[in-house]
Amino acid sequence: MRMATGQLLLFATALAASIGWSSATESSKVPEGGTQYPHFIAMNETMTCVEDKHSTPFNTQVRGVNLGGWMVLEPWITPSLFYQFLGRTNESEIGMDTYTFCQVLGPKEANRQLRRHWETWVTEEIIEKLANSGINSLRLPVGDYMYKPYGPYVDGCFDGALDYVDTLLDWAYSYGLSVLIDIHTMKDSQNGFDNSGQSMGFQWTTALNREYTQDHTFEHWPIRDARWIGTFDQETASYSSINYDNIRHSLEVIERIVDRYKTHPTVQGIEPVNEPWQYTPIEVLKRFYWEGYLIVKKNAPYWKYVMHDSFRLDASVWGGFMAGCPERALDTHIYQAWKDPDSRIGFFKDACNNKQAILNLEREFGPVIVGEWSLATDNCAMWLNGFNDNLPGFPRSPCKYIPCSPPYMGEGYQPGTPIDPTMPMQGPYGTGMSGPSFGMCPVGRDWIKEKNPLTGRDWVEAPPKAPSHYDDTDSVMTLLAYKKISAYSGVGHGFYFWNFRTDVDEPHWSYLLALEKGWIPQGSFNDPKIQNACRSEDEMAYTCQVKRDMPDNSLLKAVKYILEQKNGTETDLEKSVVDMTGKELSDAANDMIMEFFDKNKLSGVTCDFGGVAMLLEENRTVTDDDFVDWDVAYFGTVTNVSGPTWWELAGIITFGILVGSALGFILGMRFNKGFNHYFQKTAIGRRITQSNNVGLKKTLSITALDEAFDFDDVDYEDDQVKYGSIEDSPLLRRR
Repeated sequence: MRMATGQLLLFATALAASIGWSSATESSKVPEGGTQYPHFIAMNETMTCVEDKHSTPFNTQVRGVNLGGWMVLEPWITPSLFYQFLGRTNESEIGMDTYTFCQVLGPKEANRQLRRHWETWVTEEIIEKLANSGINSLRLPVGDYMYKPYGPYVDGCFDGALDYVDTLLDWAYSYGLSVLIDIHTMKDSQNGFDNSGQSMGFQWTTALNREYTQDHTFEHWPIRDARWIGTFDQETASYSSINYDNIRHSLEVIERIVDRYKTHPTVQGIEPVNEPWQYTPIEVLKRFYWEGYLIVKKNAPYWKYVMHDSFRLDASVWGGFMAGCPERALDTHIYQAWKDPDSRIGFFKDACNNKQAILNLEREFGPVIVGEWSLATDNCAMWLNGFNDNLPGFPRSPCKYIPCSPPYMGEGYQPGTPIDPTMPMQGPYGTGMSGPSFGMCPVGRDWIKEKNPLTGRDWVEAPPKAPSHYDDTDSVMTLLAYKKISAYSGVGHGFYFWNFRTDVDEPHWSYLLALEKGWIPQGSFNDPKIQNACRSEDEMAYTCQVKRDMPDNSLLKAVKYILEQKNGTETDLEKSVVDMTGKELSDAANDMIMEFFDKNKLSGVTCDFGGVAMLLEENRTVTDDDFVDWDVAYFGTVTNVSGPTWWELAGIITFGILVGSALGFILGMRFNKGFNHYFQKTAIGRRITQSNNVGLKKTLSITALDEAFDFDDVDYEDDQVKYGSIEDSPLLRRR
């Protein structure tokens, strides 16, 4: 639904009054309609900023993981919590998301199970392991219900959750990790997924299927709904009205989160809403983002403010939005799990091609973070699309099955665990199929070795589980991981992998398991292999250069930042730049920024420098001195797993016969004297005997006959020898 600008401004004015900030000017220098904040002036009508002081430039990339499934339940991440609902006969006793988990179990039992879950899903040992792996940040999904309870959360289902979050923040701080607080859920759901806290658009269809089965059935995906932002019309895929009460509720949640954590040193910032779906009215969403930003900047001026792109990774949508506003970034989620099946080459190219879209948004909007990504190239992970459900048409390929994991919270704590290995798939059943069967759970497919990895299509007919000698999963996943990290960190402001762990062994979705398998590098990401991983797909180089017409004071801040980072290693010429002005300063600063970025981008330095620099493509010839194209080396050494053709097989057999015959002949000549003597009587034998080929005669044990013939071996009988009369002997004839 399109709303008039006047309506939006009226909405903004009402919200401004409700959250307690005023547009009254605090200085004569503030433009009309502007509001002074600690580090900038906010222009409410245009949702832009002026006079940005660049107090906290976004100069370091985030390289982190998500702590998903902890404070917002997702059945596919922690199925052990939801096994208890399989096979239940009462529809009112089946939980499928956070909302119904609390609703069905009741506050007391739900809280008992959740406390054990909170204690075991995220531990200090895990945080330490993640910190040692080389990441620098955590994205923490939280529920809005934790800060402003409603519905089934009012009576204490999530009591104690905030205490666990406080502990987590202290752990992160002690191990040097920043935390981005991500408000993952919205009242009445922002997208209809279970990750919003409530699967909206749900209907039991059990009665309609009684003639076929006695099991419970339901429908969700074809009638999915999202009512946070307003009333959704499924026929037009648009909103007929806007729910300002829900929006106000969400803004109050932001305010409470800021008030609670604004002094905690590890909190890097906030994401006001996760994955509002693509049907959300964009102008309403932008206004919500703007209002939330002002709440944050009023009380936590140094926090980053990260906004999801609403599944619209498009510079024409976000270009110019909140222009000039400090510490804001756009979050995009890039997954390959929902793509059509493809070859490894297709997935490699797709991963690297995202670099261009990120670059475009970096230019037109500003900092871009890939807030969620994984290594999954299929939709096989159990319950990925909902509890005992699946998207129509998914998964697109047969899935591998492995034994379901034991409960992560320990034996004897969680109802419904371990999964019963004697039971087939149990209800309730959605419109798609996914679930445990006889103790086995579906997981991602293996990759097999191709006859020709560049053009082959063996993967089309490959079984889900590759025989060990055909399994190429480790190589493919390692290459894919390096290419994705290269694309997401090469031109953007970093990434967060989804997820840090999974209940079922799914290394495509588990950062910790991917580390164990060696798919993701352990320790520093400062690896030339990462920088060069996309060379085969993208020959473009990127350089960081100063924007035109930058004021001297902004350039000097960037120069001083570089000098501080060099910490005594700067040259005298670089030191003198702080005394320059005008074009001389601009040129010198440009050289320093280009050189500093090029040398330190692998360590996480971004092309920001207080807003004075930007990334530009640079077409240049790449030589062997520039990089090691390591994936080409991989493709050049892939094992050929094809069988021989008929003519190759015939050649092998013929060669074997010839070699076997030659070997048998040589052995006969060396160890059978009778055969040796007989052969020397033949025409070929006489020619070899009389030849000068010493090597051949030695191999065949042939020497001069007068030396070779031993009269003690002659069997005289009636003046005859074994091979005829004495007179016929070639030895006597030679004499």
